[in-house]
Amino acid sequence: MANDIAHWRAQIFARLLLVVFLLGLLTAVPSALLAASEGMWSIAIIDTAALVWVGVIWRWRRLSYTARVLNFLVVAFVVGIALLLKVGPVSQIYLLAVPVLAALLLGLRPALWTLGLAGLSVMLLGFQDNANMHLDGLPDYAFLRAAIISINFMFMTAVLTLSCAVLLQHLEGSFDKLSELNAELRLTSAAVARLNDMVLIADTAQQIIFVNQAFERRTGYRREEVLGRNLRLLRGPDTEQAVIDDIELAIAANRAVRAELLNYTKAGDSYWVETELVPLADEHGVNTHWVAVERDITERKKSQDDIHRLAFYDVLTGLPNRRLLMDRIDKLLASSERGATYSAVMFIDLDRFKTINDARGHAIGDALLRSAAERLSQLMRKADTVARIGGDEFVVLLGHLAPELHHATHAALNVAEKIRAAIGQDIEIEGQTYNSTASIGVTMLPRAGAPGHSAQDLLREADTAMYRAKSQGRNGIAFFEAAMQAELERRLTLERDLAAALAGEQLQMHIQAQVDRHGRTVGGELLMRWPLPDGGMVPPGVFIPVAEESGLIVALGNWALRQACAAVLELQAAGLSMPLSVNVSPTQFRQADFVDQVRQALAASGAPAQLLVLEVTEGLLIDKMDDTIARMHQLSAMGLRFSIDDFGTGYSSLAYLKKMPLYELKIDRSFIMDTPHDANSTALVQTILAMAGHLGLRVVAEGVETQQQADFLIAHDCACMQGYLYARPMPLAALITRLSST
Repeated sequence: MANDIAHWRAQIFARLLLVVFLLGLLTAVPSALLAASEGMWSIAIIDTAALVWVGVIWRWRRLSYTARVLNFLVVAFVVGIALLLKVGPVSQIYLLAVPVLAALLLGLRPALWTLGLAGLSVMLLGFQDNANMHLDGLPDYAFLRAAIISINFMFMTAVLTLSCAVLLQHLEGSFDKLSELNAELRLTSAAVARLNDMVLIADTAQQIIFVNQAFERRTGYRREEVLGRNLRLLRGPDTEQAVIDDIELAIAANRAVRAELLNYTKAGDSYWVETELVPLADEHGVNTHWVAVERDITERKKSQDDIHRLAFYDVLTGLPNRRLLMDRIDKLLASSERGATYSAVMFIDLDRFKTINDARGHAIGDALLRSAAERLSQLMRKADTVARIGGDEFVVLLGHLAPELHHATHAALNVAEKIRAAIGQDIEIEGQTYNSTASIGVTMLPRAGAPGHSAQDLLREADTAMYRAKSQGRNGIAFFEAAMQAELERRLTLERDLAAALAGEQLQMHIQAQVDRHGRTVGGELLMRWPLPDGGMVPPGVFIPVAEESGLIVALGNWALRQACAAVLELQAAGLSMPLSVNVSPTQFRQADFVDQVRQALAASGAPAQLLVLEVTEGLLIDKMDDTIARMHQLSAMGLRFSIDDFGTGYSSLAYLKKMPLYELKIDRSFIMDTPHDANSTALVQTILAMAGHLGLRVVAEGVETQQQADFLIAHDCACMQGYLYARPMPLAALITRLSST
């Protein structure tokens, strides 16, 4: 900028004055004394006057810059003219300096004026005989002599003057551009420094050359502590090596990379970042730097870990829950078949637990369960799995025991005996001694003659064997035997009868009312019932799992959907319009034509889609999440609403919940039954209610059977309740009669 050039010129001029004055003292004084001694008083006077004049200009700083420069140029000009008159052409150097200095100190236009003045002066002096301008080899003709001297003088002086002036003009333009760039750089630097995201810049050797304030705040490192150090500085013992390898491969290939990484602060505390590392190239395309932008995602990771733990681990004991157990059984099945080794599944039930729990309360029961979990975990190898699947039921997976069935069975029996002995030891809780034994059922895998065994099959076999152990007097061990196959045959019979009941229209749909905080019926859930000719009922807990395993659940689901459409219309006709929920199994939902089936049911019945709520379980969220969400949005666009049934018992992820077009969450009855007496269940119910409130979701609490449970839920803003306290499931006609009479 102009101010930068002016400042620069002022600095140059100040130093130039000082140098000229000091050199003048060293040269002008001896010159004046020497000239005086030779009687050359005019030279002595000129030198002395010039030195004094320069000294005055140097000290008189209140005078403006331009005035001081003009005075300085006048001194040089006067000295040059005087010396030309007294000494001759050799003194032209003084006049040559005047336009050059003008270009340097004032600019091009003043330089041109002084150049013209100096040239004119030289020419005029060339006409004077007393100017001592005679040179050997030149004619004594005044005009020719003056022309030759002045032209040569003007040529060289013009070259030097214009060179300085043009150079300074370009320098001034560069200053302007540099100033603009500096201003932009200052703004960019200020913006980057104040970003909430951490920013690091490193050279190609991964040496850090810049960090912003967010980096300093989060890591505890000061900028000067990390400059020159490697980007690996923040890694620690738990930083995942696979992620580091991916980053190193990307750096080696000069390509951008995004990753989630565990870093460490200066104090050694770990924190998670989402980092994006981008290469920067120069104008030739050569990578010169790396820029890393890191966002702190520690809280997000913590939430994901909490949700993952809630989904896959038992809250009370910290052991894997049923969901994780089934996954590990599947993997054990696959690996045992490939490796031709035998493994075992053990189903463990604590004898007398219900008696102790009912007599002494949930706190004692919980302590007993935690003790059993700890004892089981201490007995197992690191590769084995101990899981709690509900109540007082535990499952142990023993992987790869032996390649021969006899040896594997013997090893499993030894472990079962150790478990029985460990569980049978007394435990002291709150000063009281308690004792519980264990009934253990064992099944081996893979089992000859049973190809295609599933995790459910193995768990069912171990469960069957456990009941055999319990029926034989408890505190025992039983292996699944071929004789137990009769139970499996009974299930096959049940499957055939269920198919016949569906085809013969023997199944019914009952409705359990859902009420608000004031006890008013605001909706209902359709529940499938299977009446028998003798007046009894096959419990849903018996035939629904059979339908799931056999594939009949798809046909049952389509039938239930049509029944729901008819029920909505019947309620409307009775002047009781309200939403009804109908269960949709994961198997049914994942059918390729499910959306078309729903569309056809709505079109055929004319039922309003907005009064139907599809209840899905969290098991739906495990596989093909993107396809599931896309299908839910298709159905939501038709007017249907979605509810997550048995929320909290499966795979609950906030990240997925936010993406799904949900209407409500249903808290599983297993949590409600222990509320508000059990601290863990109470805390979980409160958490679900608070989370649903933040997400704008309606909550229905299932299994409300006591007024204490209802009061607790109402106090914590639960929108809707369902349970025996308010109504049992009943036929649609009975519900219409009941509602019409109130």
